[in-house]
Amino acid sequence: MDSATPQSLRDQDIRYRTGLGERSLSVDWLVKEKLMDWRFRREFAPIFDESGTDDHARIIFINPCGENEVPMISDKATVGVVVPMFNAERTIRSTLTSICRQSYQTLDIVVVDDGSTDGSASIVASCAEKDRRIRLIGQSNGGVAQARNSGAASTDAEFLAFVDADDLWAPSKIALQLGALREGGSSAGLAYCWFAHIDEDDRVFSLHNQPDAQGHVLQRMCRQNFVGNGSSMLVRRSAFERAGQFDPSLRARSAQGCEDLLMCLRIAESYEFRVVPQYLVGYRTTNFNMSSDVMQMLRSCEIVLAEFRRKYPQFESDLDAHLVDMIQWLATRALIEGRFRAAGSLLKTSVTLDPRTTISCLPDMVNAYCRARLVPRWIKVGMKRMLRTDAEFRPVYGEISW
Repeated sequence: MDSATPQSLRDQDIRYRTGLGERSLSVDWLVKEKLMDWRFRREFAPIFDESGTDDHARIIFINPCGENEVPMISDKATVGVVVPMFNAERTIRSTLTSICRQSYQTLDIVVVDDGSTDGSASIVASCAEKDRRIRLIGQSNGGVAQARNSGAASTDAEFLAFVDADDLWAPSKIALQLGALREGGSSAGLAYCWFAHIDEDDRVFSLHNQPDAQGHVLQRMCRQNFVGNGSSMLVRRSAFERAGQFDPSLRARSAQGCEDLLMCLRIAESYEFRVVPQYLVGYRTTNFNMSSDVMQMLRSCEIVLAEFRRKYPQFESDLDAHLVDMIQWLATRALIEGRFRAAGSLLKTSVTLDPRTTISCLPDMVNAYCRARLVPRWIKVGMKRMLRTDAEFRPVYGEISW
């Protein structure tokens, strides 16, 4: 038995119901056979979607009194899922499919068409015919912050989740995050998860993001945006409203891109965070999504961090380091997209601010470029040897793989 497993669960059974009736397995056996990673799953009641005769088995922990060791999620609480969409006909169907496949079914799915000129709206309409939880609302092009706020205003859900129109969710994302928020109590305002970087063909090219920060995380957020993107978080509506919703003024200042970071920082001022350490989001990197505009993203980050420099001067060194990290990340993005002039300009700025850190990150940047651009295997092998890493180049994103 894993030493981290609580004594209250040792020598107990896991009961699960399938199409073949009710079965029972010991916690010891599941840990021994590595079917349950207790370090990852001890904070929530897991759901295993299995294939074959055990059709979508639902597994729950049972304590000696017959009560669930971990409180199960109530199906009464509605989660509002807001999908801002602008000219996303290539990806919106896959995104909606991943939302509709959530194991937690009580969802109000609001797609906000932000003035699309392609066939996105008709694709959403066809999806809505098959799943009545999907609603489509439209607005003139006002940017991602306005679209998200419009979607949030159109639902009275107690919890809110946001997903970009080109990202993917694993089936258990909402269930696990909602469980984490429930366990955290009213002081927990945001739950996030890990995300896999995927390309335009859904292939994973990076699994490096594995943050563990939770609780009071304001200083950690000032140092690093470990949440990473808007598709990874689930928030209480009360926390969302207290943070002032998403800030549309960034777009007005030609600095759209870091609305997610600003929201997380503002929530962290008043609430605790919770983490679900699984790759429950496929975060897409293409030449067409907003984060590909690296110079606009840099302006956005500078504006957001400047606000918190004024509020929290004691975190100035953390915020300075955060900016350097952002510049290096944006340089990597530009490199992957073949924008070598922008990448060079960003690296020059980074060297000026922090030459040692910039030089040390260059091998990782080249490695990310190799993964994303699918260069010849001999180059990949050479990079792996140089970095002394045993990481594999992953296939198509899927929850079971990660």
